[in-house]
Amino acid sequence: MSMFRRRGDHYVATFAVDEVRVLRKVADEVVGLLTDGFDHGDPVVGRLFPDVYPDDDAGTAEFRRYTEGDLKTGKIDQAGAVLAALPDGDAGGEVRLDAEAAEAWLRALNDARLAMGVRLEIKDGTDLGEELDDAVAADPGSSRVFQLSVYAYLGYLQESLLNALID
Repeated sequence: MSMFRRRGDHYVATFAVDEVRVLRKVADEVVGLLTDGFDHGDPVVGRLFPDVYPDDDAGTAEFRRYTEGDLKTGKIDQAGAVLAALPDGDAGGEVRLDAEAAEAWLRALNDARLAMGVRLEIKDGTDLGEELDDAVAADPGSSRVFQLSVYAYLGYLQESLLNALID
């Protein structure tokens, strides 16, 4: 598994082919959600763009009118930063991030985890290991096992990059 390390002014990790594929898929899905699939009725969109004033629909609508476009663009750009930094084609390889790209990756990984967490019904008190064990026991080849594994992997990457930034 890849792990980010600081090398001078950059944060570097080496990704296997399968890791690159997963990260491309996740980033592409976030972009799709924020463009073609953008729907305020979708709980994932609600999690990524929460109501600022839960008890004031008019205030929330006004706030969205002024901020949502820029927020969407920022989230799309962050997912784009992940895609741009990944090795080309269908290969693994090294990813080198400067401080700005590393922060964009952190935000993109967070958005992806928030989105997946909603779809997987992960709550604050959810024990991810227990969830994964239960899913494996029910059906080891299920899409839930894969999705929970990806969710855990994204958390691992996020923590790895954050630790490299702090060091």
